[in-house]
Amino acid sequence: MQKKEPDAPPQVPVYWMEASDSVSRHFQFEPDGQLSMKVVNDSRSILLRIVESFVNKFFPSGYPYSVNEGYLRYTQFRALQHFSSAALSVLSTQSLLFAAGLRPTPAQSTAVSWVLRDGMQHMGKLICSNLGARMDSEPKRWRILADVLYDLGTGLEVLSPLCPHLFLEVAGLGNFAKGMAVVAARATRLPIYSSFAKEGNLSDLCAKGEAISTLFNVVGMGAGIQLASTICSSMQGKMVVGPILSIVHVYSVVEEMRAAPVNTLNPQRTAMVVADFVKRGKVSSPADLRYHEDLIFPGRLVEDAGNVKVGRALHEVFTPTKLHEVKDIFPEEKFLLNRGNKWTDMVLEQNASGEDALRGWLVAAYAASMEKSSHESSNVVLQDAYLTMNSTVDSFLSELQAKGWHTDRFLDGAGSRYAW
Repeated sequence: MQKKEPDAPPQVPVYWMEASDSVSRHFQFEPDGQLSMKVVNDSRSILLRIVESFVNKFFPSGYPYSVNEGYLRYTQFRALQHFSSAALSVLSTQSLLFAAGLRPTPAQSTAVSWVLRDGMQHMGKLICSNLGARMDSEPKRWRILADVLYDLGTGLEVLSPLCPHLFLEVAGLGNFAKGMAVVAARATRLPIYSSFAKEGNLSDLCAKGEAISTLFNVVGMGAGIQLASTICSSMQGKMVVGPILSIVHVYSVVEEMRAAPVNTLNPQRTAMVVADFVKRGKVSSPADLRYHEDLIFPGRLVEDAGNVKVGRALHEVFTPTKLHEVKDIFPEEKFLLNRGNKWTDMVLEQNASGEDALRGWLVAAYAASMEKSSHESSNVVLQDAYLTMNSTVDSFLSELQAKGWHTDRFLDGAGSRYAW
């Protein structure tokens, strides 16, 4: 006879309790291996539950510790931007349909006109796609420009009923501007989100950003429909409300961009960090500089940083004799400097990094400072400035990296570079 096996002891379910923020939860593994969770005690008020549910759905996981400074302000104005944009879009669509209906042409001709109008948008997208490198260098400026173009195109659509005989021309031009705006807005979205990604959570930031956009687009559309059926049912109402919505829209995107601490080096931000280091001996973080950036005209020269202008072609900056002189001063460097009366030209080698640009900028800044109290020739001043740079650049670069700057690349907006 076979020996009877003893019965296996019954499996005790694996469970545990977790308590955090006035909420107690019971976790248990089911027999099929699935994990179940049940709230045992929740002492939060109803308002607090709603707020926390909203934060979990529309803000990145781990907020506010998973994002960089300025994200909340950026999100607030992003919501206002999408609300005003959606409301304005409803008014423009109403105007376009009204203008198209006024045309004394057959329906087939109107349909062809509408297709041609959409074709103009694709044309605008193709033209704007050639400016991608400039958008990498100045994402904030191009993001603002995108919304200005979008409002310009929408404004033309709103005004189209005033000239129904020019429907195709007005609507096509409006859609051309909106096509350029769409490309610029999409191309600059990633650099802006990247500036907030503190823990490599870029996908989470993008997903929650789209959730915020969707929510306030829907709310804005509702507000736009209400306006279109009341105040803006007449052309006079649209001409009053449209500019107000456009101003709110552009103001919101400007405040969004001011809040974003972009941490890549471009000519403007490089000049600002070099000027602070040379003048005050401190290294500013991306968050420190965000409200000092010139978002509309970023190409201004900074005197304390040596009035450096970068991106001109080599043959425009140097004569053959001058080129050999400068190469003798900086034999191993990936930058060339030519000091002029109003500014200093810096030309970078093809594979120059952000650290190479910073080295050249420091030399230019030290040289500009030394020239104020020196009567030596320009080449001698550059040599002295180069020695000073070599003695301070290591600490400067390490502090920049500690502050969160990306020094491995320099975005000069498709400026000319050289290669030997």
